[in-house]
Amino acid sequence: MQQDYSKMLFRALLLPLLAGLGLLAGCGGTEKEIKQPVTYKGPLREVRNLEMLFSDSARLKIHLKAPLQLEQTNGDQHFPKGVYIEFYNEDGVKSTTLKANKGIRYASTNLYNVRGNVIVRNLEKGETLNTEELTWKPETKKIFTEKFVTITTAEEILKGEGLDAMQDMTRYRIRKPTGVFPLKQTTPANKTSQ
Repeated sequence: MQQDYSKMLFRALLLPLLAGLGLLAGCGGTEKEIKQPVTYKGPLREVRNLEMLFSDSARLKIHLKAPLQLEQTNGDQHFPKGVYIEFYNEDGVKSTTLKANKGIRYASTNLYNVRGNVIVRNLEKGETLNTEELTWKPETKKIFTEKFVTITTAEEILKGEGLDAMQDMTRYRIRKPTGVFPLKQTTPANKTSQ
């Protein structure tokens, strides 16, 4: 009977021990077989039909609109479907607008870069800036570009490479002017007949 008890005890301990070892052996694997977690590389946040108002001392300064904003994990904000910005003067009157096909706000530098059919209109002076890329620095209220620009005023069309300007386009400088084209035709002075 002692022998039967020993066999039963041996079987009772051996079977679970072997089963446990079998399970442990099945769980192990080479490092190649273990899959690494997939890192998400998309936007942290997505906002549709965005409207942001920026004010100073309870006065509206900037109104930004975008059909889509994607905020990345580093804080950068992408506007892949375009951006429209209205700038307001000290009296709260809309003075300038900026429109572009797409844009990015870089969180680390707080610079806005817009691209594709960029149009800036100074509503007070009736002037329009056209370019393919423009950078706006809100802290200094300045815009600039290295790209080709065209500025249309009431009297002339100015063209050139590169631009430095105030965000409201009240003052600007074309870095490398290539042409000034008057819009109004002047008539030559009458010649006296002899």
